[in-house]
Amino acid sequence: MHRISRLPKKGLNQPTSTGIATMGAKQTNAFAVIGAGSWGTALAILLAGNGLPTRLWGHETDHMQRLIEQRLNQEFLPDIRFPDPLEPVMTLDQAVADVTDILIVVPSHAFRIVLEQVTSRIQPGMRVVWATKGLEPGSNKLLSDIADEVLPSTTPTAVLSGPTFAMEVATGLPTALTVASHDADYAATLADLLHNNTFRAYTSDDMIGVQIGGAVKNVMAIAAGISDGLGFGANSRSALITRGLAEIMRLGTHLGGKAETFMGLAGLGDLALTCTDNQSRNRRFGLALAQGMSTEEALQSIGQVVEGRQTTYEVYMLAQRLGVDMPITNEVYRILYEDMDPHKAVTDLFSREQKPETA
Repeated sequence: MHRISRLPKKGLNQPTSTGIATMGAKQTNAFAVIGAGSWGTALAILLAGNGLPTRLWGHETDHMQRLIEQRLNQEFLPDIRFPDPLEPVMTLDQAVADVTDILIVVPSHAFRIVLEQVTSRIQPGMRVVWATKGLEPGSNKLLSDIADEVLPSTTPTAVLSGPTFAMEVATGLPTALTVASHDADYAATLADLLHNNTFRAYTSDDMIGVQIGGAVKNVMAIAAGISDGLGFGANSRSALITRGLAEIMRLGTHLGGKAETFMGLAGLGDLALTCTDNQSRNRRFGLALAQGMSTEEALQSIGQVVEGRQTTYEVYMLAQRLGVDMPITNEVYRILYEDMDPHKAVTDLFSREQKPETA
């Protein structure tokens, strides 16, 4: 059986001689990345570029075969070669065999299914971290709640979130994010393993705040795309980001998140990035809606999962259930699920009753 050994840590995308070695005992600091889209592949490249043996698996057989043959993910990260320690594999069993860390990077609607598949393969000492952003469809649950339900209670867990675009991480552009875990040692270990001269990870114990920031910012990015697509200008975008942050904080603190988390990378940082840069799928989705496309046409124009669409529904339902005021979310929901005209939605936002900014 192939086993994984720890390799010397290097700078991003600097290859080492091999990622898989035959060893007599399981070694530490070896990753299985589950999800071979752009973000999963970028994180796998980062880890492998740091000298960490890393396996990458996705559920589409033809796609994985191309990754194995070409040693790159041409569909999602064109022309970015895989470092030597990165091994695409065909099965989940191959991916998780003898690793200590499983990194899940799949759409939120697939998170529980994948976690259940992973759980049956968990061995003592394995740890689980995810970089998925969203809430569970239908239940409005945080992904950490699902992990608590599905994983063995002894399994350390963590979440990665922050202002990150996959292509920039894969090409080694300077980036920072947050690693949140209730296990301080695990958060510190992950931060160290991710770190190199262009990538920095900060630690947090606020898993609720980090997850809410990463999920709800996608709703705000759709709103920002709609606003810009309608030609409302920089003033409107700035106001939307600011009031959007207020909504994120209102929901997050209601659920037990810390206010200071939302002023950091996983809150304001991620919100500003996704609302202002067209690398954001959610922002581009909003732009397409403003151009008169239907929801389905806009989704097809993106060609990849747009997390904010489903997250809008889940956040709206969660806020309604909890009695949390989220007016921007409400209007995005009306546009996506009640066929509200975007111009009318913006008018309704500005027609709301006057109130203090801190309310």
